Amino acid sequence: MNIAPNSYPRTRTRLMAAAASVAIAGAIGFGAVATGTAPVLAEAVRVEAPQVPSFADVVERVSPAVVSVRVKAKIESTADDGSDLPDAFGNLPDDPQLRRFFREFRGFGDQDGRDGMRRFERRDRQPRPVAQGSGFFISEDGYLVTNNHVVGDGSSFTVVMHDGKELDAKLVGTDPRTDLAVLKVEGDGKFTYVDFADDSKVRVGDWVVAVGNPFGLGGTVTAGIVSARGRDIGAGPYDDFIQIDASVNRGNSGGPTFNLNGQVVGINTAIFSPSGGSVGIAFDIPASTAKAVVQDLMKDGTVQRGWLGVEIQPVTSEIAESLGLKSDKGALVSSAQDDGPGKKAGITAGDVITQVDGKDVASPKELARLIGAYQPGKPVDVTVWRDGKSETVKVDLGTLPSSDKQASADQQPSAPPKADTLADLGLTVTRSDDGKGLVVTDVDPDSDAADRGIQPGDVITSVNSTEVNGTDDIAKAMADAVKSGRKAVLMQITRDDSNRFVALPVAKG
Repeated sequence: MNIAPNSYPRTRTRLMAAAASVAIAGAIGFGAVATGTAPVLAEAVRVEAPQVPSFADVVERVSPAVVSVRVKAKIESTADDGSDLPDAFGNLPDDPQLRRFFREFRGFGDQDGRDGMRRFERRDRQPRPVAQGSGFFISEDGYLVTNNHVVGDGSSFTVVMHDGKELDAKLVGTDPRTDLAVLKVEGDGKFTYVDFADDSKVRVGDWVVAVGNPFGLGGTVTAGIVSARGRDIGAGPYDDFIQIDASVNRGNSGGPTFNLNGQVVGINTAIFSPSGGSVGIAFDIPASTAKAVVQDLMKDGTVQRGWLGVEIQPVTSEIAESLGLKSDKGALVSSAQDDGPGKKAGITAGDVITQVDGKDVASPKELARLIGAYQPGKPVDVTVWRDGKSETVKVDLGTLPSSDKQASADQQPSAPPKADTLADLGLTVTRSDDGKGLVVTDVDPDSDAADRGIQPGDVITSVNSTEVNGTDDIAKAMADAVKSGRKAVLMQITRDDSNRFVALPVAKG
């Protein structure tokens, strides 16, 4: 092979350049291996976001005041099919969903205990576990709060402390109407306790922490927010629940819900759950309600409430218009009980109660709470709307009976031979046997009367607070309403010994 004279130096130069490149690459690779890191080309992603508040400080301080409540009762030798509700809720409407709602949460806290009662039977009838719930200390000397439905059927009670220590307790008192109960730990000792918050300052959206004993897991902490205020779930006349979305389950009954200051804003009492477990809808007894009830239970072992002795119903916009009221606030008196303080003071059916001692009455529930907060015998000023103007009546409140008193009557009105038609209202009526009122014998299914629930057999006793003895009275009341510029007349309807009011539109033109 012949090589040009100048080719060798050029080849040598190329070889030296290649060797240099390899040496540089080797040096870089060796450095990477020696340091064990790849070259840093950019910083890792990091987001500066607001930090979520921690509940650890609150939980650490309040947990020693929260306890588990274990309840025992003497078991009778009867079959238990688990179908009965506690006595406090035996008068619930016959609605499967509503009854399941209370059975799931407000019945027996420890379902395993009930199953055990079905599987085993002891002859000695000794107290055995039937329920467990939660509670919390409200005083240094051992008074604690829980739910009435947790302890209602109990004969002996055990309190399990935060550290696992078990102490016997006695029942001081219960209040089924608000589902509250007070226990007292027996023996000497000082206990960590918590106080009630001013729940009027609680706002929807505030953080809350629930501590309790769900499914027997004592000391469980969950957090959420206040979802709503003033919930009415049909549990009783004093419904005014705080709704929270913190997880609450069976066994949380009677447990506290805290604000971030460690104060009790509410007491867990019910949940809504199609499945039986938490779906983020729980209801608390407000601290303001609990505080007043608990004080009475600690003092007397029972709660005495004022009693007005009237049956009431809501004021609809149509009823308000028919009576000349500017708003649909207040409570319409459908009847006044004969032995009640309201009737003795002059309150009659058709009155709309708008104030009690100067405090506005927004609804029948509000009236029940206001009157119930007074002690029996207390004189109060009740403002009523009557005959187009406000009047004030002085009432000396009675004592709320343990069960509702209802008038009874055995007579059934018989149908008179002649019937009259109120075509404008879609009603056919006839005079009652005693001459007081008109008996409805037929209702046009396409009429406003049918839409508002008037049925054959109902008795129209008054229109716009005027007694009805014939169809002429109704015609006159309708004509007067048109002259006054009102769009409806207010009829008092009696059915099955109870009264209610219905607003019916008057014919135009």
